[in-house]
Amino acid sequence: MNILMLSSTFPYPPTRGGTEIRTFNLLKYLQQRHQITLVTQRHSGVTDTEIEELRQWVKELVIFPLPPEPTQLSGIKGLIGKVSRFSESLIKATPPNVLYRYSPEIQAWVDDFVRSRKCDVITCEHSVNEIYVRPEFRNSVKTIVDIHSSVYGWIRDHLDMGASPNAVRDRLYLNLLLERYEKRYSGKFNYLVVTTEDDKQQFLKYRSDAKIPIIPNGVDLELFPYRNSDPGGHKLAFVGAMDASHNIDAVRFFALEVLPELQKTYPDTTFSIVGARPTPEVLALAETKGVIVTGKVPLMAEYLHESTVCVVPLRAGYGIKNKTLEAMAAGTPVVGSDRGLEGLAVDTPNVPLRALRANSIPEYVNAISLLFENAQLRQELSKNGRFLVETEYTWERAGQLYEQVITD
Repeated sequence: MNILMLSSTFPYPPTRGGTEIRTFNLLKYLQQRHQITLVTQRHSGVTDTEIEELRQWVKELVIFPLPPEPTQLSGIKGLIGKVSRFSESLIKATPPNVLYRYSPEIQAWVDDFVRSRKCDVITCEHSVNEIYVRPEFRNSVKTIVDIHSSVYGWIRDHLDMGASPNAVRDRLYLNLLLERYEKRYSGKFNYLVVTTEDDKQQFLKYRSDAKIPIIPNGVDLELFPYRNSDPGGHKLAFVGAMDASHNIDAVRFFALEVLPELQKTYPDTTFSIVGARPTPEVLALAETKGVIVTGKVPLMAEYLHESTVCVVPLRAGYGIKNKTLEAMAAGTPVVGSDRGLEGLAVDTPNVPLRALRANSIPEYVNAISLLFENAQLRQELSKNGRFLVETEYTWERAGQLYEQVITD
């Protein structure tokens, strides 16, 4: 089939972030049997080499510039600008970040492509791309939005856990905009693809008759091979992009509140924060006893293999977490929160134990201490976690499910 794939986020290299990982790996699978035209936007961090490498995976790569973010003025002018942008968002029932990324040039290109009947299917990789799909498109081509995660659910979680960087703004968006936005755009598509049952239920509230297949994230098993041995010791790790608000909140909570309690019993406990683009507040955690901030690393799997336990202490966020699946694939025992383990059957009745759950400081201390002391339990979680990923959460499996939606 001829597939028009829209991705405002430049999906290469696939190690750049969660959105890039999912988009590239689904593209990588689909291109084996289908003709893909990818329309994307280039930001300042994209190199010419990366463009040429991505071009090898598609029939046609069409690149437009990413518009600059709105200028943040101070004083009265800045306030007027914010009010103006928020008013436009309310009128159009579309979040500001979607509006600022919008390109009239892309819209004209897409309109012409669809009008010329050059594609059988349009896929929007992340809901931010829905803006280019006109409601009437679904009369001539199949339209699919791969939502990644509900923006409404994401913001609500950040507010509930006190992890929002701007709570006043986000509460306004939540109450006045986001539910309207998701209800509006969900009506334009033949299929709404989600990653978890929670997201499916969220969108069924908007469209009870909608076709909403669940296609979870996956792992590249070549990038995350199973570990050769259990390192033992008292080494903890967290992996992820360290400029994401939910990751920043998670590592600050763990480093400042959980780690000191663990060190009362295990003084040599270390906590490695492994991921690119650490913000100043993350870098400052390196002053805390036992905390190591690595920044970007060549191979994430090596740090996972060297760690006794991978912690996923997320208090906000929505959807299945790549970081959890990658740790399981590497064979590193996982202790995670409800959000960190969302969408995964890891400790429910009638399934093998695949991870330990913790949400409070005492629960983290107890679960991690148990793993520090019990090599047999570490091995059990290691083997069961790897088997779960191998059987249910590879990118090949996700690609197969996505292809079924596209060709249905």
